[in-house]
Amino acid sequence: MEQISKRLMNWASILEDATREQAVTTSLMPFIYPHVALMPDAHLGKGATVGSVIPTLGAIIPAAVGVDIGCGMMAVRTAHHGHELPADRRGLHAQISTVIPLSAGKYNGAIHSDGTQARITALETVPGIDQAEAIAPNWRMQLGSLGSGNHFIEVSLDEDDQVWLFLHSGSRGVGNKLATKHIGVAQRQCEKRFISLPDKDLAYLVEGEPEFWSYVEALRWAQRFAYLNREEMMQRVIESFEDWAGPIERTDEINCHHNYTAREKHFGKEVWLSRKGAIDAGEGVRGLIPGSMGAASYVVTGKGNRLALNSSPHGAGRNHSRSAAKRLFTREDLDSRMVGIEWGHSDAFLDEHPDAYKDIDTVMNDAADLVTIDHTLRQIINVKGD
Repeated sequence: MEQISKRLMNWASILEDATREQAVTTSLMPFIYPHVALMPDAHLGKGATVGSVIPTLGAIIPAAVGVDIGCGMMAVRTAHHGHELPADRRGLHAQISTVIPLSAGKYNGAIHSDGTQARITALETVPGIDQAEAIAPNWRMQLGSLGSGNHFIEVSLDEDDQVWLFLHSGSRGVGNKLATKHIGVAQRQCEKRFISLPDKDLAYLVEGEPEFWSYVEALRWAQRFAYLNREEMMQRVIESFEDWAGPIERTDEINCHHNYTAREKHFGKEVWLSRKGAIDAGEGVRGLIPGSMGAASYVVTGKGNRLALNSSPHGAGRNHSRSAAKRLFTREDLDSRMVGIEWGHSDAFLDEHPDAYKDIDTVMNDAADLVTIDHTLRQIINVKGD
């Protein structure tokens, strides 16, 4: 761990100058308490650094949560073993790609099942539903859809050859619209008060004011949507897997956010803790840290590191922008890195090349005092939206 300043602690051994500067700027906001914690996967983000943990008193920075509110991971360990699976994996890849809408703006054409309807009904009772209805009336059709970018669905094997189903997604279009709306509100509130900001995306909302509580309500609704969205997709993955390889017995299950805000106590005070690309790694808390496409992923248990604000990295963290990755890497190289994995075989995924991300082994070494590794996973099927 490196103490950059009294208000900035860093666990990243790979840290670009621009990322460091951005984190320093965030740490100087007047309501930060006690300090910002930079995770091993930290990289440049919108307003605040991705891979940062930001505790605040009396205020929240909406852009420090991000536009994919509630984004996170879900994994299910099964009783199946890799050597028992059918050799041809193309059918399962195709089935998952059919039952789950992939890519940005792709949603369901109808309610998928009674289970889907039950999740929708549950969301209709969560405070914040009025905001969701107003900004994205088609949110019901979004439940159970993946999205694009680094979102994925994978079938993986652990160190004991046991099969895991693993996926990564968030609150989709409805969450993005809610976040964008409230980032704008925060910016207008700061302008109204003639507050000079080092970056307009560090605009904040003041606790106690209607705009603050409106955002918290929307945030919590979107976080619940994201959680249930992962549950919905996982159910469809399980059904597809069972059609392919037989009934599943679930032996372990984890569902965790990595873009969210929670009320927590740190260093003697109740704070609003925003994890932007970080997971809860409180003592004994289970978590998921995926590598990049074609790299290992990890099932972990938190150590409750106090200085790290009970947090750990959420993944590998980007090393190159998407546009740079498309210039730097070739399809031939990506093909060679994905040998043994059933995937989408498309140039559209060049920006997800493993080398567009930090080395996951380095990230996990940096996180040695944050989490214990329980399982190491290797993909055999990777499904992504372009």
